Amino acid sequence: MSAGEPGSVVRRMLLGSQLRRLREAKGITREQAGYSIRASESKISRMELGRVSFKTRDVEDLLTLYGITDEAERISLLSLAREANVAGWWHSYSDVLPSWFPTYVGLEGAASLIRAYEVQFVHGLLQTEAYARAVVRRGMKGASAADIEKRVTLRMERQKYLFAENAPEFHIVLDEAALRRPYGDREVMRGQLQHLIEISARPNVRLQIMPFGFGGHSGESGAFTILSFPESDLSDVVYLEQLTSALYLDKQEDVAQYEKALKELQQDSPGPDESRDLLRGLLQLS
Repeated sequence: MSAGEPGSVVRRMLLGSQLRRLREAKGITREQAGYSIRASESKISRMELGRVSFKTRDVEDLLTLYGITDEAERISLLSLAREANVAGWWHSYSDVLPSWFPTYVGLEGAASLIRAYEVQFVHGLLQTEAYARAVVRRGMKGASAADIEKRVTLRMERQKYLFAENAPEFHIVLDEAALRRPYGDREVMRGQLQHLIEISARPNVRLQIMPFGFGGHSGESGAFTILSFPESDLSDVVYLEQLTSALYLDKQEDVAQYEKALKELQQDSPGPDESRDLLRGLLQLS
């Protein structure tokens, strides 16, 4: 899947968004909609958020309930439902991924703008293969060498988004801690710093470093990513990874808070050119 091309995850979100608008236009509650397809209110909520796959029968019944009788419109929405259930290219890696992460990979691949703050380690889209292997080994203790390599391969595949014809804009603020915390040996860290210097020169990448010297800042809650999509029907999504799960926030008030925090981080951090100089200084010291 090329960057900007709607994947199955985004198709689910698009279909869910349209179903929600049709339901609200008819003044039908989620509970009533759930009853019509022998499901719970929470199931309707998950469908409208694009968090679950769609059964053709359920979509047909909901369209009937919402008064959609135009054959062309029904065919269009049912076709979208079938496309939404097609497994993404990353499906073959699902055996080495936590259950919540494939959704993120799909969203990341369809985003036109990715904004992030990272503090623990270098963001996955910017990691070298050697650095990624050290990170994965640390996070998958006890895993087989084959599983570790499969996870690293996926990370390298994700990075192709940044070099695609319709590559997304990637704006990242890295905390200096992520650059000083060693993953791998000295050569691995030197290679990672050199890679950051080089990739930060790409026109679609805006890399800034939040230095230790600044003190407290708006990223105090930890790492987060904001994904924006070219489809006007889709709201921005904030991704927050936790130890045993992840949160996907798309309520406007939630997204606005994270956008505000990131904007402050960008304003308080040195610009891209100065940040590149900081990277060169760290490389000389390493």
